Amino acid sequence: MSAVANPATVAECLRVGAGFSQGDRNWIAEQFATLDSRLAGFHADATELEVSVKDREAKGQKVTLECWIAGRQKIVTTSAEEDLHAALNDVRDDLRRRLNDAKTKQEPRHNKHLRDVPPPAAEIEPDTDPARAEAETV
Repeated sequence: MSAVANPATVAECLRVGAGFSQGDRNWIAEQFATLDSRLAGFHADATELEVSVKDREAKGQKVTLECWIAGRQKIVTTSAEEDLHAALNDVRDDLRRRLNDAKTKQEPRHNKHLRDVPPPAAEIEPDTDPARAEAETV
């Protein structure tokens, strides 16, 4: 993947939604910091993350992490873990897996050399002169 001038980071792209306050944002960004290496391949201005929680600290709480990257389908991960910290880790790990899966679907399978080396230019036979070939067919 080519180098990105302004790579995406969790700290730059994360929004907190329902159930979280802006005071929770820094704590959540620290939990999601391991996503930075995966997001670095995308432009920061074309990447958004939003985390929200429904029924926080209740028995049926549900944490949702949504990821929008320009030119790709939205990725939504959810967790019903009762512990908030465990639920955040769960959605983070699931997002990392799904980003990795999306990346491998776009690359040639089992052909690493095709990803690293551009295909060779079509070779022209040295004895083939277009004018001569046309004259021979007349």
